Amino acid sequence: MPVIPVKTPSATYDVTIASGLLRTLRPRLEKLNQGKPFRPFVVTSPEIWGLWQKQFLASFKESPTILFLPAGERHKRMASVESLAQQLATSGADRDSLLIAFGGGVIGDLTGFLAAIYMRGIRYVQVPTTLLAQVDSSIGGKTGANLAAGKNLIGSFHHPQAVLADTDVLGTLPTAELRAGLQESIKAGIIYDAKLFSYMEKNAAAILAAEPKAITHVVAASVRVKADVVSKDEKESGLRMILNFGHTIGHAIEAATNYKQLLHGEAVGWGSIAALNVALARKTITPQQAERMKQLILRYGLLSPFKATAQKLVALTARDKKNRSGIRSFVLPKGIGATSIVRDVTEAELLAATESMLAAMRRDASSKHKP
Repeated sequence: MPVIPVKTPSATYDVTIASGLLRTLRPRLEKLNQGKPFRPFVVTSPEIWGLWQKQFLASFKESPTILFLPAGERHKRMASVESLAQQLATSGADRDSLLIAFGGGVIGDLTGFLAAIYMRGIRYVQVPTTLLAQVDSSIGGKTGANLAAGKNLIGSFHHPQAVLADTDVLGTLPTAELRAGLQESIKAGIIYDAKLFSYMEKNAAAILAAEPKAITHVVAASVRVKADVVSKDEKESGLRMILNFGHTIGHAIEAATNYKQLLHGEAVGWGSIAALNVALARKTITPQQAERMKQLILRYGLLSPFKATAQKLVALTARDKKNRSGIRSFVLPKGIGATSIVRDVTEAELLAATESMLAAMRRDASSKHKP
């Protein structure tokens, strides 16, 4: 059972990765809150609750209060936060309440933000149910909601007491969700961990089949990357920005398609290819390295095509929250397992890289429709 610590100036907690964790939730919560009263409130989706409520409730003598949020990125809005907060207040939640985020990245981000602002801050625990949430979004204390103008423009840093990643729940994950989540693991390999990258190259069949040993290895390695980076840079003042590889254009794709056409990991996959195009043009990576990285992204992909112009996508990057004083911060690989943050990428460079990515998308879509 991998237990990976996250240590930051404001919080220290563990990420536990194992099968069967859902059935032991209540004693784990009691251990986290020794001597402290807590009343649990669960934020989840109807779909997740329908699949896993029996296992979730197995260790509870009395059922916690359940708050439902519809699945999907389009519900990651302030209206949802207000609705959930109102439900908490109506149910009598106070500062001794404990929120449990039981779902994917959207539920995790919104629950964390709700915990950060309800009564000016209460405790919460992450119980992520998607691969993407287990390897990335549940760790590091980033919480928030989207605006129509852009992704995650409202939010706060608020760390969970713990992250409990039960790998059993990945068995019911749709194939598209599994593949989308694996894009975040590919990202971790590209920016920080060449061994993880190589493992994903050599074991693609086992990973895509969700074989327990292979999936646990990928989840644990990805979490170690995130935990190490966050521990060194909690508030994204420098190093932590590298975790946004592929996200600048990826977030623009999500905004351009109104958060409805692609899963987050799919948008990150296309955004990563655009970033590789910039790196290749700048010669921070070799053509051989670029090809290996692109092939791995597409190998795990089944990335959905979308409609947007390069001009629109580049214009939307101006709203990226990593920007400072109107200057774009952009993450570029320097090889497999190494990366850098640059602040002089021009609009012309981005346009060319994005046009090339869109051309690759059209070729990929065309090849899938050939008889």
